[in-house]
Amino acid sequence: MRLILYLGKGGVGKTTTAAATAVRAAELGHRTLVVSTDVAHSLADALDQPLGSRPTVVAPNLWGQEINVLDEVRTHWGDLQKYMQTVLRRKGVDEVAAEELAIIPGMEELVSLLHIRKQARGGEFDVVIVDAAPTGETVRLLTMPETFQLYAGRIMNWESATMKLARPLVRAMVPATDVFESLPRFIAEVEELRKTLTDPAISSYRLVLTPERMVLKEAQRAATYLALYGYPVDGAVLNRVLPTQAGDTTGFAAQLYAAQSSYRQLAHDLFAPLPIWEAPYAPRDLRGPADLAELGRTLFGAHDPTQVFFTGAIQTITKQADGYMLQLPLPHVELDKVNMKKRGDQLFVEIGNFRREMILPLTLADREATRAVFRNGVLEVHFGPPVVAAPVPQL
Repeated sequence: MRLILYLGKGGVGKTTTAAATAVRAAELGHRTLVVSTDVAHSLADALDQPLGSRPTVVAPNLWGQEINVLDEVRTHWGDLQKYMQTVLRRKGVDEVAAEELAIIPGMEELVSLLHIRKQARGGEFDVVIVDAAPTGETVRLLTMPETFQLYAGRIMNWESATMKLARPLVRAMVPATDVFESLPRFIAEVEELRKTLTDPAISSYRLVLTPERMVLKEAQRAATYLALYGYPVDGAVLNRVLPTQAGDTTGFAAQLYAAQSSYRQLAHDLFAPLPIWEAPYAPRDLRGPADLAELGRTLFGAHDPTQVFFTGAIQTITKQADGYMLQLPLPHVELDKVNMKKRGDQLFVEIGNFRREMILPLTLADREATRAVFRNGVLEVHFGPPVVAAPVPQL
């Protein structure tokens, strides 16, 4: 079983990249399902074929699917949702509003992941490739297993007397079911989901970016939070790379190419030691299996896109007695003096001729970076206690 998720800022080409990977995997003989979790589905446009909420045959060894989130919520959370709707309606809440309020926040994201895991484990497919929503939504989606477990754990910790009183009432309103007994089963599913999503032998996360400053910063944030939650990243796709403008040294295209070149190099520096696959800026829209197959071959060459291309943490954060330590592997950097500067949630590090700009998680953003050392190819940055803001003078 392989599960590959593509994520990145909206508009960078995630859908096309995910579809191209799927087409190439199918070409190599893998039974492949490509799935969209984005509310604004565009996977069908990329494949140039209508898709539904169930897997649809696109080509030999290739299926496509656009998940209907509302259907999945009803399937996985139906009993408890009906119970909560009934309670809300008895309190005088409008029926439509009650249906919306009965969905626990984040449930839509969670059931999407559960559905994808079910498809991956069902045995019908060798690999499931996910065209994820834009970065912010995807990071929220990936944190939902932990958030839900915390929420559900509080429900389960209600006093036993309250539970005993509630059960007859629930059975009266929702015959032949016990929502409180179904909750532990659902929590167990979520725990298994978490294990699947963090297993590097099964799941891989790939960042899609373009050589632009804002896109690179958002991709850095995504990489930081993926590392924080233990999600294994095995590569990045640098999309829409302009070709060299032969004979044009001063025109608009040449200036654009020069600007892209600096960000292109920065992308390779920022995301080392991850492999970076580059896709050229196509002069036309890529649509259908033939175009996508060509792009897949361009990206991965002779390599199988379903293989695991990188193992190991791209960064780790560990709690220490006096604060935290951030570890960042930099295997290709020569040992030299480390210079460091922190500004807000950004950390700037220089080691010899190497310079790296990092986005810090909120855990570290309000802490002082006290020292940095470079040891055995790993940069270690130590953070002290939170910086206490100066009190506002009273007038």
